Amino acid sequence: MNILLVYPRFPKSFWSFEKTLALLDRKAMLPPLGLVTVAAILPQEWQFKLVDRNVRQITEAEWAWADLVILSAMIVQKEDLLDQIREAKERGKRVAVGGPYATALPHEVTEVGTDYLILDEGEITLPLFVEAIARGDRTGVFRSGGEKPDVTNTPIPRFDLLEFDAYAEMSVQFSRGCPFQCEFCDIIVLYGRKPRTKSPTQLLAELDYLYELGWRRSIFMVDDNFIGNKRNVKLFLKELQPWMVAHHYPFSFATEASVDLAQDQELMDLMVACNFGAVFLGIETPDEESLTFTQKFQNTRDSLSEAVHTITRSGLRVMAGFIIGFDGEKPGAGARIVKFVEQTAIPTALFSMLQALPDTALWHRLEKEGRLRSKSANINQTTLMNFVPTRPLADIAREYVEAFWELYEPERFLDRAYRHYRILGEATYPKKGKGAKKPLNWKVLRALLIICWRQGVRRQTRWQFWRNLWNMYQHNPGGVSSYLSVCAQIEHFLEYRQIVRDEIEAQVAEFLEAEAKVQSEVKAAEVLA
Repeated sequence: MNILLVYPRFPKSFWSFEKTLALLDRKAMLPPLGLVTVAAILPQEWQFKLVDRNVRQITEAEWAWADLVILSAMIVQKEDLLDQIREAKERGKRVAVGGPYATALPHEVTEVGTDYLILDEGEITLPLFVEAIARGDRTGVFRSGGEKPDVTNTPIPRFDLLEFDAYAEMSVQFSRGCPFQCEFCDIIVLYGRKPRTKSPTQLLAELDYLYELGWRRSIFMVDDNFIGNKRNVKLFLKELQPWMVAHHYPFSFATEASVDLAQDQELMDLMVACNFGAVFLGIETPDEESLTFTQKFQNTRDSLSEAVHTITRSGLRVMAGFIIGFDGEKPGAGARIVKFVEQTAIPTALFSMLQALPDTALWHRLEKEGRLRSKSANINQTTLMNFVPTRPLADIAREYVEAFWELYEPERFLDRAYRHYRILGEATYPKKGKGAKKPLNWKVLRALLIICWRQGVRRQTRWQFWRNLWNMYQHNPGGVSSYLSVCAQIEHFLEYRQIVRDEIEAQVAEFLEAEAKVQSEVKAAEVLA
């Protein structure tokens, strides 16, 4: 069997960072870890080729070579996924699809001609698919029946299928699932509330393989909550730390975690000792009433701002997610989020309007209340809410656009980045040895020169840029490289905040026009009555 693995294109989004990636001649932030894991689970006598459409197009030779095309996608990749299924079917190829989008909305995938649906988690459903292929079945739907696999049996992903130079970071996964019950979250729907972890030996074998293949840059632990099982995470970190020392710290790490990380200093110290440099926190909103309503109770137990400061002072750069549009939310939510971000000096603040994702508790509640505007969903930042909120949608959208614009005003963003790294510079880091020095290559030097030219010469940020950079050299010289990489993010956000404004305002105008038309028709009907 010749298997063509296809990863669909992402639209421009908060995390796409095209302008920033272009500085280093990278094509995408992260590789498709799901597909290289699929390749490892399938029979190894099969032949595999992988095309990430965020990196390059599929060639006609690759289409011709394939006996079967396998695709996986998240909801945000929906449009290109459906296009690639149609392309494959037009060429007479059999098509199999899995991943979060197909699992959540399988009918949308079958409507365009998919032959095989490999849903839920592949460790269980891929063997069922292989058996069906062996029987000669031309179609099939493979589900786990609610069973969750033991991820300690998951093989090492086929990282060798990736084009390493195309990616800014590599991906690995330690755990699946999250112990919390946030109403809007689909992670607990897809992977359950009991975090399942790989063994330390297993994950170290994955890092060994990446090391052998020559990877020497950042790795993102794609766990949706890396600290969901704190006991197992600590066991892993205690084995990772000597591995990092023995290999001279070849990687830096980043991950996602719940805010209760701030309550465990031992865990934060272990992460920093293992060269974790950043963590993404799901803060969502500083409004405690909204957090309680959406059942994000873990964010209400302690001061959120103090939690951010505690994590930063421990040596971890904080990225955070924020959402506007919760039920019962009071006016001014956007301004309150901006105020919180400024007070805590979080440079990178993901900001979105709430979406009801398929099969979540929020989705089912809104469906029961008759408030869903659409039976589909999009988690991009340029789409209006897909349900009727408890305050005017136009008001929420206006606050969202204004807040997004303020958050990524260049002077404010660079100021937050500087203040954040000054705090990091004052942190008492756990002792660790020095890693091997990485040579300053032409791509890195060129990126540095472009940042200095744009932010330090052309724009109004010029005095701020050079003053902050000088102070960084004096107070946190070890953090200058990381600091400049965060400063580079504004190259993306300058363009993306305009996209957010244009697309949201256009959709609001269309929504208000449609609403006015409905009201006019209702009044006309009343007159006739």
